[in-house]
Amino acid sequence: MTSTLKQAAPRAAWMFLAVVAAAGLAATAGPAPAVAQDLTGAGATFPYPIYSKWFDTYRQKTGVAINYQSIGSGAGIQQVKAGTVDFGASDAALSNDKLKELPRPVLHFPTVAGAVVLAYDLPGFRGPLKLTPEIVTGIYLGGITAWNDKRIAAANPGAALPASPILAVHRSDGSGTTNIFTTYLSAVSVKWKEVVGANTSVSWPAGVGGKGNEGVAGLVRQTPGAVGYVELAYAKQNRLPMALLRNKAGKFVEPTLASTTAAVAGAAPLLGKDVRTPIVDSPAPDAWPISGLTFLLVYRDQKDPVKGRALAEFIRWAMRDGQGMVEALDYARLPEAVVKVNEANLLKLASGGRPLLGGR
Repeated sequence: MTSTLKQAAPRAAWMFLAVVAAAGLAATAGPAPAVAQDLTGAGATFPYPIYSKWFDTYRQKTGVAINYQSIGSGAGIQQVKAGTVDFGASDAALSNDKLKELPRPVLHFPTVAGAVVLAYDLPGFRGPLKLTPEIVTGIYLGGITAWNDKRIAAANPGAALPASPILAVHRSDGSGTTNIFTTYLSAVSVKWKEVVGANTSVSWPAGVGGKGNEGVAGLVRQTPGAVGYVELAYAKQNRLPMALLRNKAGKFVEPTLASTTAAVAGAAPLLGKDVRTPIVDSPAPDAWPISGLTFLLVYRDQKDPVKGRALAEFIRWAMRDGQGMVEALDYARLPEAVVKVNEANLLKLASGGRPLLGGR
C-alpha cells in the first residue's frame, strides 16, 4: 500500500499542476470573443448618407459590418425577392399585390423621413426660385420648356429669368425617390396621374435620366438650365440651389429639416395604422410637400437565425440610438407612433417559428 501511495502522489501532483496551468492560460486568454455577424443589404440611394453613418457607427460599437449597395429601390426590391441580400431598402412601400409576389411575408421598417427637393442650375439668377405644383408638372410633362415662361415669371414677380431652355433631369433607374416624386405629381395633377402615374419607374414625357441621386445631382451641377429632383442631402453636398415650392396650404416653403418634420408629424396618426401611407402633399401649414419615408424590407421568417438576430438587433439600435444622428444629415426623426409599430414588428421576426428577440 505504501508503494501504491508513493506512485499515486506524483500523479496527483502532476494533475494538480496541469489544472492550475490550464486555469492560468484561460485567465490570460480571457473569454472567447463573440464572432461578429456581417450583413448585406441593397437598395435606395435616398437614405444612403444616413445609412453610411449608421453602418459605420454600428460597426465600431459592435463589430458587425453591414455591406450596403446603393443601387436604387427597384434593384433593392429585386435582390430581396431573389434572396441575395439580408435586407432590402426602398423609398417605395410595397403594395399588397407586390407583397404577394415575394416568396414569403415581408415586414416594412421605416427608418427616417426625408425631403425630395428640386435642385437647379441657373447661372446669373439670383434666387430663391419659386415653383408651384402646376409649374413642376408642366416642366416634367414637357409643356414648360423655357425659364422665362410666363407661368414661372408669375410665380417670381420682379425676377430676371433667363430665356434659356429647361432641361428636366429624372432618374434612369428604378427609384423610390422617383416613386415619392411621381406620387406627389399624381396627387397635385389629374393629368399627370392619368398620363404618367406613380411608380419607381415611369415613362417620362420629357428630360434626361441620371442613375441614382448621385447621377441626377451630377447632371444638374454640370448642366446650365437643368432642374432635377434629389434627396435634400445630395443637393446640399453638391451645393446646388433648391427651389421653394408652394404647398397645399398655399405657402411657399423651403426644403428643410423643420418642413420635413412638419410633413411626417402631420401624418403620424395615419402612419400609426399603416406605415406605408404616403406623406406627400401634406396639408400642414409649414410642411414640405415632397416628403417621404424610407424603409428596410425584411423577411418575417429568417432562414439563418444568427444573421436574423443580428439584423433585428441593428434595427432596434437604429430605432433607439440611430434616430439621434438623423437630423445632422437633414433627415427627420420618426414619430413615436411609427417607432412603436417598428418595435412591435421586431417581435414578429422569427426563425423556424422562434422569435429572434423575444420580449427584450
